[in-house]
Amino acid sequence: MSLLTGVFVLRSPDEKSATESVRATSLSDLAFTDAQGRAISLAEFQGRVTLLNVWATWCAPCREEMPALDRLQQDVGSDQIKVVALSIDRTGNEAVRPFFDETNVKSLDIYLDPSMNVMEAAGVVGLPTTLLVSRDGIEVYRWVGPVEWDLPHTANAIRLYLESGNTSQFEPPMAN
Repeated sequence: MSLLTGVFVLRSPDEKSATESVRATSLSDLAFTDAQGRAISLAEFQGRVTLLNVWATWCAPCREEMPALDRLQQDVGSDQIKVVALSIDRTGNEAVRPFFDETNVKSLDIYLDPSMNVMEAAGVVGLPTTLLVSRDGIEVYRWVGPVEWDLPHTANAIRLYLESGNTSQFEPPMAN
């Protein structure tokens, strides 16, 4: 069983992709709203590692991975890490709340960016995209495509990162 399914990209701050380089710049200013319409930014989560997942209800791989992200938040979530599932659905909470209810997602809060500004600001080019953001608001790793978030290896890799800052466990699996 592999850690990841689908297409993904892992990058550290000093590596470059074909489309852009990830700079060691703060993502703290990324702004969006919560389910009540309150404006917030990633700065609200500084001091904790943030797993920012950009997704939409109309994206089939996003729909598949959301329950696993919920289980990851239940398993690993603490005062050290926050899973932020950021929907880009244009109808916002009107689309997300029924989906969370239908799929029994209970541990994730609803965050919304119907304007899709975060996609441009963070260089998100595909869905789902998940950014591992350090306690200081710096992008550490990026996955483009669905991830099997609730596999024991994934949770253990995230725990190791929380304890040591070690990202080597996020290396892509070897092809058969």
